[in-house]
Amino acid sequence: MIGQTLADRTLEAALNDLGRHHPREIDLSLGRIEARLAALGNPERSLPPVFHVAGTNGKGSTVAFLRAFLEAAGYSVHAYTSPHLVRFNERIRIAGKLIADDVLMALIDEIDRAGVEQPITIFEAITAIAFLAFARTPADAALIEVGLGGRYDATNLFEKPRATAATRISYDHRQFFGNVITDIAREKAGIFKTGVPAVVANQPDPDVREVFIAEAASIDAQLFLYGRDWSVSPSATGFRYDGPGRSIDLPPPALLGRHQWMNAGTALTLLDVGGGFSIDDDAIRRALAAVEWPGRLQRLRNGPLFDLLPPSWELWLDGAHNDSGAEAVAHQAAEWSDRPLDLVFGIRGDRIPAEVLGPLAPYVMRLRSVITPGDPVSVSADVVASAARDAGIRDAEPMASLASAVASLAQASGPRRILICGSLYLAGAVLAEHG
Repeated sequence: MIGQTLADRTLEAALNDLGRHHPREIDLSLGRIEARLAALGNPERSLPPVFHVAGTNGKGSTVAFLRAFLEAAGYSVHAYTSPHLVRFNERIRIAGKLIADDVLMALIDEIDRAGVEQPITIFEAITAIAFLAFARTPADAALIEVGLGGRYDATNLFEKPRATAATRISYDHRQFFGNVITDIAREKAGIFKTGVPAVVANQPDPDVREVFIAEAASIDAQLFLYGRDWSVSPSATGFRYDGPGRSIDLPPPALLGRHQWMNAGTALTLLDVGGGFSIDDDAIRRALAAVEWPGRLQRLRNGPLFDLLPPSWELWLDGAHNDSGAEAVAHQAAEWSDRPLDLVFGIRGDRIPAEVLGPLAPYVMRLRSVITPGDPVSVSADVVASAARDAGIRDAEPMASLASAVASLAQASGPRRILICGSLYLAGAVLAEHG
């Protein structure tokens, strides 16, 4: 950074500086981020109405639906999500647009100047950047996705958000939250606030459901519980939403999979119970047709990996990296009965391959395992292939690259369907290759 000006500095250099100055990615506490934001003038207090979303699976998709609904009705929206898949800028949308490189570089310098003597983690630094950017640009709403957990996540700084939500809870980040799912749910419920609507999506584990009921009651949050206060169900045209603000038959969303009905319903409930926004049924339908969230059961129709396939083959991508994410993909795989399904699979070292492969194995004919390009903590392809065989996928082989994995599978007679999955980082690497 020394000797450089914003004019001759690249975003890559600025992000490298960010990583060097804030090396710890995770350290659950609120004191550091509160002190840094105070030094910056507390921008988090100047945001438009906030919708705060926690959970294990579906957080990002729920925020994507929230943004689509609001924008279809003509509202301007900030959004903060993580991680990014290809470009860092994906994490911060200012009034609907990805943060510009020059704005991001200037904010990186600003948050560093505000507290050099008080180190903060990299996620706290990114959160401060997002809040500064949002406070300085008018918008009608700010959509904030929790990074990790909830209670001590760096985003949990809003005394009175417009509404909060908890998507499906599953086992994740065991090194921080352990192996007791009710403890995980209790941490997620830490974003609930007194007097503020709290929307809870379907929880297959009844004990998790009870945790949310108890946590909301303990602080007098206004709980809106799936199955009691709102629901989604199949209909002749797609799915039906019944909630506290409306009941409506809707077409299937552009995001594939029945699990996305739940995420859309969570978002719609948030908006209706949060109040202050007028979103008619036509806007909802337009939003469902237009919603985008890359790397979630996304069909790839071009690019170097697609070009390796014979005509009429399909190539799909999903970032599922835990048991509940894999279950959602498995439900879709069960409906894909028109052709065999093969996997290209890679996973990070903080995950358990068997947990993700287990739900998928009954629907998979062949698997080729890979490590994620540029990811030093990927599980080795040999270990993943062995785990796949243990899960019941007999034809499972390690490969040296994504291209060699796809090419290997493409030798079979077709048509077939190939799904690349196991990690959001792997999904990002694929999307980077595909432009």
